[in-house]
Amino acid sequence: MAQSAAKTTKKTTVNSLGILVIAINLVIGILFYVFVAGDKANFTEDGHPKPGNYLALVHEGGFIVPVLLALFLTVCVFAVERTLTITKAKGNGSIQAFLQKVKYHLTNKDIDAALKECDRQKGSVANVVNAGLHKYAEMKADNVLTTEQKVLNISKEVEEATSLEMPALEKHLPILATIASIGTLIALLGTVLGMIRAFSALATEGTPDPTALSAGISEALVNTAIGIGTSAFAIIFYNIFTGMIDKLTYGIDEVGFTITQTFSATEK
Repeated sequence: MAQSAAKTTKKTTVNSLGILVIAINLVIGILFYVFVAGDKANFTEDGHPKPGNYLALVHEGGFIVPVLLALFLTVCVFAVERTLTITKAKGNGSIQAFLQKVKYHLTNKDIDAALKECDRQKGSVANVVNAGLHKYAEMKADNVLTTEQKVLNISKEVEEATSLEMPALEKHLPILATIASIGTLIALLGTVLGMIRAFSALATEGTPDPTALSAGISEALVNTAIGIGTSAFAIIFYNIFTGMIDKLTYGIDEVGFTITQTFSATEK
């Protein structure tokens, strides 16, 4: 019951943090759109963007632009945050070297040396290995359970430790995945609105209004560019982080298997 409540509270905190980051970035996007991109210095006296002024072109994208900017900033924030978190989870030094040292000490039945390696390595992988090794030592001292039951207890301990570490590694990845999907859709909405504006200029009687026509096309293209760029970055970072997490998970599975196999061999 207590664990369930703790998980619910943690999930609520994570969701609230994501919403807060998006809200702050939306405010920043609006301020940038109004006061930076919309600065009068970026436009000519008749209100047209100055030649080569990209801030003015961004402002021509319309009210969808602040939303897209907020999504882009959110991708950047969580990309930095996940990079720091996953890098910290790896611990000190190479994971493969750490796993090899743990295997070596287990083969030589030196649990204390393996535990010291965990203390030096730190990080998520080391935490899982540390939990498995402590259970390993506990099962070694147990004279009641059978070997199969001891091995099962060690496997469960490794699985439980892994389940505690994984949420911290995967946190905020759903936000990146969502932005990767909706970024293009929101950009498409801005593109459609811009094209509607452009065709409305063509639909006027007599000579079409070239200013309104160009403004509509600019709105469509700006939204398309920002939206596609945002989605592309979100997809790239999401794939990078999932790949990094998969490597950590593989390392955890590998050493967990080694711990149980070594225990089974020494108990025979």
